[in-house]
Amino acid sequence: MSITGEELKQVMRNWTSGVAIVSSQFQGFYHGMTVNSFTSVTIEPPIIVISLANNTRTCDLVKKSHEFGVTILSSLQKEISDRFAGKVGDNEDRFAGLKTFFLKSHSFLITGGLAWVDCVVINEINLGISTLFIAEVVASKTDQGDPLLYHDREYYRLGEKNR
Repeated sequence: MSITGEELKQVMRNWTSGVAIVSSQFQGFYHGMTVNSFTSVTIEPPIIVISLANNTRTCDLVKKSHEFGVTILSSLQKEISDRFAGKVGDNEDRFAGLKTFFLKSHSFLITGGLAWVDCVVINEINLGISTLFIAEVVASKTDQGDPLLYHDREYYRLGEKNR
């Protein structure tokens, strides 16, 4: 017997994670969304996974294009996280007014983040209401700064490092 979705949400609120924006494009249409379901799976080859809700534009674009970009947000980008989480309206251009760039794909990456990866989907697994995308990282870039952290529905910054 499984637990309920609400019970799992209660548990996962105790898991602190970074915050990232997944973006994709297909035939001139582009979109992005805030995620915390992003992780590295293997280093050689460089494989990551993300999970996206099936009813989102970003998921649809990733399924059609078989590629996506990820921007790992800095502690100064809380408003960007909120914007891409849909708190500004889903019909608006979430990239409006933001400085963006590309690596290999045509997925927008957001300037000011800590790190960026461009990925090509090598497998996808339909999980009912969401899809797990397994992807190879084909390009990357890093910068300096503190990460934006998410814990129990709140944003945090790193404090003093534990030595």
